[in-house]
Amino acid sequence: MDSQEFKKDFLESAKAAASVTGEGSCASFVENMAQYLIDTEVIPEFYPSFYKGQKGSHKYRVDGYVLDEFDYTMNLIVADYVGIEENRTLTNTSAKTMFKQLRYFIDIATNTDLYKEIEISTPCSDLVDMLRSTRDKVRKYRLFIFTDADMSSAIKTIDIEDCNGIPVEGQIWDIERLFRVCCSEQGRQVIEIDFTEYCESGIPCLEASSAVTDQYSSYLGVIPGKVLADIYDKYGSKLLEGNVRSFLSTKVAVNKKIRATILNSPEMFFAFNNGISATAMDVQIESTNQGKFIKFARDFQIINGGQTTASISNARYKDKALLDNIYVQMKLTAIDETTQEETDELIRNISRSSNSQNKVSDADFFASHPFHRRMEQISRHMFAPASSGAQYETKWFYERARGQYLQEQMRLTPAKKKQFELQHPKNKVIKKTDLAKVQNTWRGNPQTVSKGAQTNFASFAEWINDEWEKNDTQFNERYFQATAALLLMFQLLEKQIPKQGWYEGGYRANVIYYTVALFHKLLKEQFQGMDLDLINIWNKQEVPEIVANILIDISEKVFYKITDPNRRVINVTQWCKRNECWEAVKNMNYSLPRDIENYLMTLDEVKTAEKFAKKEQRITNDINAQVEVVKYSADDWKKISEFAVNNHLVSTADVAALSIACKIPSKIPNSVQSKKLLDLLERAIQEGFKI
Repeated sequence: MDSQEFKKDFLESAKAAASVTGEGSCASFVENMAQYLIDTEVIPEFYPSFYKGQKGSHKYRVDGYVLDEFDYTMNLIVADYVGIEENRTLTNTSAKTMFKQLRYFIDIATNTDLYKEIEISTPCSDLVDMLRSTRDKVRKYRLFIFTDADMSSAIKTIDIEDCNGIPVEGQIWDIERLFRVCCSEQGRQVIEIDFTEYCESGIPCLEASSAVTDQYSSYLGVIPGKVLADIYDKYGSKLLEGNVRSFLSTKVAVNKKIRATILNSPEMFFAFNNGISATAMDVQIESTNQGKFIKFARDFQIINGGQTTASISNARYKDKALLDNIYVQMKLTAIDETTQEETDELIRNISRSSNSQNKVSDADFFASHPFHRRMEQISRHMFAPASSGAQYETKWFYERARGQYLQEQMRLTPAKKKQFELQHPKNKVIKKTDLAKVQNTWRGNPQTVSKGAQTNFASFAEWINDEWEKNDTQFNERYFQATAALLLMFQLLEKQIPKQGWYEGGYRANVIYYTVALFHKLLKEQFQGMDLDLINIWNKQEVPEIVANILIDISEKVFYKITDPNRRVINVTQWCKRNECWEAVKNMNYSLPRDIENYLMTLDEVKTAEKFAKKEQRITNDINAQVEVVKYSADDWKKISEFAVNNHLVSTADVAALSIACKIPSKIPNSVQSKKLLDLLERAIQEGFKI
């Protein structure tokens, strides 16, 4: 697949989505583009909010938005969409005009009575409310142009006037740029920092020569507080490794002690603060008569010290603190790239270890949890039944890593690509965040799901981590099938809600979350001892008509409830994030028809089926453990044994297992022994063993 194929595919997908939902193809294009940018961590979430107007000779327009609550960057989006495959170029002049329209919208929204003109309980009303309520908190406006044209090579940088003293940044995303990011090994935008732009010589450092391996090298440096704040002001939350960002945004308030030191005892900051830890690749070090200096780093990520970084920047911004006497110690680990998977795993392990002194649970590093590998394994071998008269079976493709679905097709011939897409249709791709979304909804947490992909994913991670420790066999083929069935319910509502006469636009996602959650609550209350047969939906690969009709009927009631003029919070988007909203929806009266009973299972039947699925998973786990162990030779296990003994990692039970492993292939450890061996190997790797 090349960029032109990707573009054609992208535009066709937008048009197909529009024809299904009845929404405009421009809206579908924007939403599709936004979803890609969420996946690549450019923006944290997306809320559609189309609105355009004119005041005097000034036109204004907005198509969507999201507030990054971690660094208080307000992201606003405007579309440049025509929908034709003919080559079209976005010129510098056109780009400036669109940025002006979006920039002027901010002025109109915050400084005029526009809020009185816009109908309340509409997405744009929510946006205007948010712009007005956060104007004293916002630190940066980031304006996006989403375009289906090709960006002119003449466009380098576009300067946009500050908004009431707040800096405004402009970004243009055409499909070619999206393709480059999606197809990169990182699957995201990579930050490249030239430290000489911030301090002439770079960052002074010492090489920790004893810590140099073929995997990484380490440096200890001192970075001026002003430089750290400048870098953070430019890159914001993108500077922070994903786990750290998620952890800080959901669990930690601004550290008052750090702020107090900055304001009252800046000269003591270096002594009082633990500093930051960072990772990077392609680190350039220059040796001079004055010592070593860090000049450049690619893919620079702060893995510990995000709170310190944000606090320094906030103190300068909010308290007008002078940072001349603030210096921060920095441990920089320069990663030597091998495979992307190995690199990512090393960064995650460094991040986990660096944060071990903080209250960061394993759930905060859920992206690397074995749960995802299991879902991936199931998705690769499990065929879904043929549906809608199709003569072939398909598979639901689970994306354990970002952009996996696209990258799987990159090196395929056109014929092989067509075959791949037939077997793995686009509408059967399961992203990690989608799985978390449908499962948390079904568990009765629509208010949490409404808080956005990142927050919901963190919440789901905590639950999975606890449940996995109790019994990992519950996450099996049946669980995967149920997840696909729930996704089919979500897809049905996504298609049908926009076609309903009562639907006035906006809040579709929130309506879906609350509809599905309420439906499941009503089922358990009105048909006690029973639950929906999700495996029946999997077997048919479609939602039964009776269930579909009930869901659509409930969705109407939900829509009017969450947009009720008497709600406690005016902003509907924010209201849907509140527990009070869920309580209000739960108190609605609705009787499910009796004929739905034909699509239910008794809880005893559910338990029997789950028991069987767990047993099957247990057998699979045993086989996988043995397969993994025999991947290593007897000599490998002898080396592991020697290292483990020398580092006091071996228990009595491990000795017997090791003695057999050291005789592979003439003897093979059993499943119990294999699990002990793999656990021992993991402990050895954590202690520095390298196979």
